[in-house]
Amino acid sequence: MYRYQYPVVLASASPRRKQLLEWAAIPFEVEVANTDEIIPENTPVTEVPILIAAEKAGAIQKKHSQPSIIIAADTIVVANEQILGKPQNRTEALEMLALLNGKNHTVITGVYIITPNENIRFSSSTEVSFNLLTPAELEFYVDQYQPYDKAGAYAIQEWIGAVGIEKITGDFYNVMGLPVHEVFAALKKFRL
Repeated sequence: MYRYQYPVVLASASPRRKQLLEWAAIPFEVEVANTDEIIPENTPVTEVPILIAAEKAGAIQKKHSQPSIIIAADTIVVANEQILGKPQNRTEALEMLALLNGKNHTVITGVYIITPNENIRFSSSTEVSFNLLTPAELEFYVDQYQPYDKAGAYAIQEWIGAVGIEKITGDFYNVMGLPVHEVFAALKKFRL
């Protein structure tokens, strides 16, 4: 496991982001930021997840009196120029999956890292091509996996990713919720 000059904090409750940082051998603590996620009108789509991530990181920074590295991220799914967030219920999840079914969409993860020296911000985009699944298959997925905490109502590492995704162009881990190789690279200068 790598060691860093400052404690590393993941500002996320996402088990997927936690797992990805663990795989990268980055030692960290988790602190959840409860923010409103309000985005100004006419914000470019690629900026939306960065602004939400910045809000999460800032909320955690306010709690810290000692220097630390705070990593926050937000993932959105964009289909037909529409941002798909997390579904509130079964009906919304099925509606979102119907929009994605048999088509291409973009997954964008915005990352905001606050360090004692600078703030680092970037986003990563991945193109995803969905196979055409039957309504019964979409219902099976929603009922079995209850993807209510996932942007676009799906997780690539679950059943629907194995059977429903034809191809991706870009970073697989970005679709999981964190472009971990870019985070790892951004933190290199803080290693002991």
